[in-house]
Amino acid sequence: MKKDQNPNKEIFLDKVVVNMGVGEGGEKLAKAERLLQQLAGQKPVRTVSKSTNREWGIRKGMPIGCQVTLREDKSEELLKKAIWIRNNRLPSYSFDDNGGFSFGIPDHTDFGIKYDPEVGIFGMDVCITLKRNGYRVARRRRGGKKIPHRHKVKMEEAMNFMRERYGLEVVE
Repeated sequence: MKKDQNPNKEIFLDKVVVNMGVGEGGEKLAKAERLLQQLAGQKPVRTVSKSTNREWGIRKGMPIGCQVTLREDKSEELLKKAIWIRNNRLPSYSFDDNGGFSFGIPDHTDFGIKYDPEVGIFGMDVCITLKRNGYRVARRRRGGKKIPHRHKVKMEEAMNFMRERYGLEVVE
């Protein structure tokens, strides 16, 4: 960061969310939960369907996946591994206008977890959120305010942050 730049404009890694969509409950979901707990080091939360889809055999409220949210040191660790798995390259369309980006990992064994034929192979989505100091203003219960547009993390800023901090190559 430059000396004349505002310290409140500095960008930080807020959280990393790892999501596994299984599509059904039962034993397959339990295996995915165990795998995600082994990968992240904390207990995952089940995600439920928001609507009914007869073609896929999914009812509203049925558990169909699991996710885990990592913050601080754990998030940094997992992000470095996930970017390494993607060969330090991400397409530019992975980034959004709100300071976040996401990408998929097709095989959990890339993280160094040994393949188990009983479990099978699971893919996962990794979603990263970047923020600046002062975002608590929008989330606090009492006296919450909107974050001005000039303070939000933009797509170009997120790309530059990832290039400088993690050596990520953004492919156009």
